[in-house]
Amino acid sequence: MGPGKDKAFLLLNGKTLIDLMIQKAKSVADDVFIVGPKEKFSSYGRVVEDTYPDCGPLGGIHAALNRSRTELNVILPIDMPFVDQEFISFVIGEAKRNAALVTVPKAKTGLQPLCAVYRQGFLPLAEKALKYGKYKIDALFSPEIASVIDFNADDVKKHGFDPNMFDNINSPDDYEAASKRVSPKTRAKN
Repeated sequence: MGPGKDKAFLLLNGKTLIDLMIQKAKSVADDVFIVGPKEKFSSYGRVVEDTYPDCGPLGGIHAALNRSRTELNVILPIDMPFVDQEFISFVIGEAKRNAALVTVPKAKTGLQPLCAVYRQGFLPLAEKALKYGKYKIDALFSPEIASVIDFNADDVKKHGFDPNMFDNINSPDDYEAASKRVSPKTRAKN
């Protein structure tokens, strides 16, 4: 990952990160689209651009919800390639069982708002926060609107999800570690 290198196009086990996440999204949802610049991502599928550019992940969540016509919406980050379909399906199932505006996992590093399920009712909250220049997603997750799945709780642990699935790729060291994690030699030892 050098200067100007977009992590969406990094290769991991022979696929770009964007291809990996699109494949995962399509395994759990019928209507999949990418939030980002059209000129960069249109060859990968349908693209929605941010209404509030340069406002971080909350801007992307807002754009996705603004475009979506479904009640439940899965948001997946491009830089968490180890989040698996079974876990995504688990979060969707939890969201269907509650009335929260967001169903969000909590792991060892904290809340995972970019690996969560959002209801359409979250859109006005995101809109209001963005209009007032408040871009921190976690600040919007009051107990009244968020259902938190504690990844460390026994009921989640019993499903056998890998606690390291939320490891993301933000640096060259992260990318190197992720590449080693999926290399054929590493997989053969496991």
